[in-house]
Amino acid sequence: MSQSFRQPDILEIARTEGKVMVEDLAERFDVTVQTIRRDLTELANAGKLERVHGGAILPSGVTNIIYDERRRLNEDAKQAIARACAAAIADSSSVFLDIGTTTEAVAHELLDHSNLMVVTNNMNVANILLANKTCEIVVAGGSLRRSDNGLVGNLTARTIENFKFDTAILGCSALDEDGDLLDFDIQEVVVGQTLLKRSREVFLVADHSKFHRSAPVRIGSLRDIDRIFTDLPLPGALAESCRSWGTDMVVTG
Repeated sequence: MSQSFRQPDILEIARTEGKVMVEDLAERFDVTVQTIRRDLTELANAGKLERVHGGAILPSGVTNIIYDERRRLNEDAKQAIARACAAAIADSSSVFLDIGTTTEAVAHELLDHSNLMVVTNNMNVANILLANKTCEIVVAGGSLRRSDNGLVGNLTARTIENFKFDTAILGCSALDEDGDLLDFDIQEVVVGQTLLKRSREVFLVADHSKFHRSAPVRIGSLRDIDRIFTDLPLPGALAESCRSWGTDMVVTG
């Protein structure tokens, strides 16, 4: 397979799995590891990937991945996370669902729940839950972010302050090695920080690709989270920190 055909396939694998490894790619494409290293270097030089030890990941920075690409990233893992998260939500409870592709997957898994009150700043979530006839849906107002149909800003945060949720389900763009939850948009972070104060229980839904990314704005810490749902075990030191903080870990993979 020529280099021109390999590199788009390598990018597609990175978008799906969050990370690519040199030896795995060499075996998959039946080429030498030196050839794959050259491919990854060229993709990194073009800003399409970021080199890490043994492979490459989707690039970090101050802007997020395009939303449609985020939907495709680790899709199976997100569905498994969503099923586990939804199973922990009781019927007849009040729930907040945050912006994000994994929270949208959770919304699909809530279609069979009964008598929920769901507040959301995610227009996609609201549209999904229209199919659940027993679900009361409240949309938190704010500035519409066209890139993902999210509502963000101080108006959204002020709406949330009127509630005390049984459960808030949050996503994040990145999870730092010290346990900090990170995002790209300051206006969205204000919403997340408000939810940490206005919820009896907070769940984080984050697939393993978030372990390899970075973002510039801090939402809070895993110490503020009651339970994290993810598809692969957290790195050792972070898993130990969660145990000391009392943050439950549910690993679906």
